[in-house]
Amino acid sequence: MSKKDAYKQKIEAELELVQVKLAEYKAKSKIYAADVHIKYIEHVDELEHMYEATKAKLKNLDEAGEEKWEHFKDDVESAWNALSASVKDAAEKFKK
Repeated sequence: MSKKDAYKQKIEAELELVQVKLAEYKAKSKIYAADVHIKYIEHVDELEHMYEATKAKLKNLDEAGEEKWEHFKDDVESAWNALSASVKDAAEKFKK
């Protein structure tokens, strides 16, 4: 397995975990009162946008080819780190 394929599989697995968290957050949002529900949904929408942006960057990396994929790695890492931090932040906020 190439470095590119291993990296892609790692990020894809992490994105799957985020997708599960987003589904959980959406389900929990149905429990809250209307005013809290709106804020909750807005935050989940922002996370979904970040998730899709990370997937798009990963697709660019995948399409880059073996010799150029590392040029896209920093973009993917940056997007992933922002998404991961936001999901962790959301988990803390949603515990309350």
